[in-house]
Amino acid sequence: MTLSAAMSVAPQEPAPQPPRPVRLRRLVDRGLRSAGGLVAVVGGAVTAVLELLLAPLRIGGYPIGVAVLVAVVANIALSWFAIETVGRRWAVALPALPWVVIMVAAADRTAEGDVLLVGNWVGLTLVVAGAMTFAVVAFRSIVAPPPGPGRY
Repeated sequence: MTLSAAMSVAPQEPAPQPPRPVRLRRLVDRGLRSAGGLVAVVGGAVTAVLELLLAPLRIGGYPIGVAVLVAVVANIALSWFAIETVGRRWAVALPALPWVVIMVAAADRTAEGDVLLVGNWVGLTLVVAGAMTFAVVAFRSIVAPPPGPGRY
């Protein structure tokens, strides 16, 4: 027996792996993405109502505009959350749509003549800053480079 004959070893075949539950994994992924989108929609509606409640806040008779700051911060956070959970760049529209609908409805007069969003500087700045926040986040997500492998 020679040394070369003793050293030759047949390559071992890899052990068969059990089939992975791909369908279940996809179903769970879609369910989580849908739940994230639903949370983003509800979050957009909830923050719009919160901002409407904060809009008339005054200190010493002067409006302080804390609702504008809340709108910008909350809309950035909601947009980020929607894009990350849904996994698509268009998901920024999920919190934006209910937010805009509620703001438009709040700016209209009721049958009794009441208006939820008064046309002072706080109300106008709230609508413009909130809508522009969604627009800027959407624009930035459109012009951003494509995500790396394994993302979205």
